[in-house]
Amino acid sequence: MTTGATGSTGSWGIRGGRRRRLGRAWGAAAVCAFALAGCSARALADGSGGTGAGTGAKPAVTTTVNPTPKPTSTPLKSLKGARVNIADGQTVGVGMPISVTFDHVIPAAERADVERQLKVTADVEGSWSWIKDRNLLDGQRVDFRPRTYWKPGTAVTVRAGAGITRHFTVGRSLVAEVDVRTHSMTVEKAGSTHRVPITAGAPGMDTWNGTMVVSDKATKVFMNSRTVGYGDAYAGYYYYAVHLTSSGTYLHQNPKANTYAGHQNVTHGCIGLATDGTAKSFYDEVIPGDVVTVVGSTDTVAVGNGYGDWNLSWEQWRAGSALS
Repeated sequence: MTTGATGSTGSWGIRGGRRRRLGRAWGAAAVCAFALAGCSARALADGSGGTGAGTGAKPAVTTTVNPTPKPTSTPLKSLKGARVNIADGQTVGVGMPISVTFDHVIPAAERADVERQLKVTADVEGSWSWIKDRNLLDGQRVDFRPRTYWKPGTAVTVRAGAGITRHFTVGRSLVAEVDVRTHSMTVEKAGSTHRVPITAGAPGMDTWNGTMVVSDKATKVFMNSRTVGYGDAYAGYYYYAVHLTSSGTYLHQNPKANTYAGHQNVTHGCIGLATDGTAKSFYDEVIPGDVVTVVGSTDTVAVGNGYGDWNLSWEQWRAGSALS
């Protein structure tokens, strides 16, 4: 059935001004627009565009969405100022949420009605949940996420009110796990696995823990440490940059990885790959929606810092829906 109820800028190692333990601190691909505060960079060439604890308070009402939609009894309304993060005809990775953002705040009393205007047609169990985006006000973003990662090959249709329709396909599965303790990344793609040496955030500039989803990528990104309070530590172009958070976390080529990958964490929070073709190889195989999970670090990435949706348990996720 169809559901409405449940179912570039960057910095080498930026933690989005996180050095305000002190305070904590999505580069625009064609379809995933992250307004990156706390970092100053421009994606220039060839941009392409969990599980948590807790139970939540909502009753367990979930919906299985079937490939053939049933007619809606009430015509959909127009949703003023709505935007969908996925382009029509796009192929995405298994972790990509459907994210609808608005150019204005949706009051809490109106959010259930808005959810009723959001329809997802696919063979999946999923739910909408209101997210506090890092760069938006509360009530400006609502995401749809399956209970588990999308099944490769799934065809999805999204309708956001009367005026927006998107058709997209879930591609092959790619899930990478970065272990900052062993300075390595294990990449599982379409049933095969390989291991890649990495260098992550140095102590005090730790890479975010938790699950992040690739929003976009660019072959060349300018990164400036002054934009995140690191003084003159760095300012220049970094290559083969895979974008993970709106606070500026990237997985990218880093010359220091030639020495330290596999041995020591020396970055300002990003994940560095060597210049010997390792970074380009990973860059070439990832697409928006692929999953990167970091383990062994500190401080789990916030749900609204990019696509951090998978850091909530299913019960927590469902609790964010305005529909009972």
